Amino acid sequence: MCRREWIPHYYKTYASQLNVHSALIYTPTASKIILAAKENGLQGADDLLISAIVHVLNKARLDKGYFTLVPVPSSNQAQRGRGRSFIVDLTKTISRQTGIAVNDCLQVSRRVSDQSGLTRVQRISNMHGAFSLKPGSILRGDAIVIDDVVTTGATLQEAARALNSQGFHAFGSVCAVTACVTQPLR
Repeated sequence: MCRREWIPHYYKTYASQLNVHSALIYTPTASKIILAAKENGLQGADDLLISAIVHVLNKARLDKGYFTLVPVPSSNQAQRGRGRSFIVDLTKTISRQTGIAVNDCLQVSRRVSDQSGLTRVQRISNMHGAFSLKPGSILRGDAIVIDDVVTTGATLQEAARALNSQGFHAFGSVCAVTACVTQPLR
């Protein structure tokens, strides 16, 4: 049933001034697939997310040599609970399939609350200052922030803020690609 409802398209939206490219509308089926991948580590669900993001990268017609994939980091607690860094692992597979380099340069720099019950304003406040660059990180060109879903854009905006905080915007731009997008952004 899930695979029949998981048909990637191409959606472009904006989270503040950040271009966000997504493959699917966030539906109850999409939620189940994301949770199966994220919390249960099911390979079939991972494969669906990976194929959706690769689909969007192909539709967006980005110059592979100039862009770098930057995965949204997981907290240490989430990594321990899942046994992996979910988006980082997906992004490495996406890189192998597309030939676009990965730069795992972001880290969680402070604790954040669970976002699920928060309003848009609360999510933005919750995420502000949550990410920073790993020591010694160097990024050239344009960054494509990779995440599983965009609801309000708070996580993607924070990732862009962290990247831009070190002047990376001077070398290129930051956009985002996600598997799913809520319509409209909450």
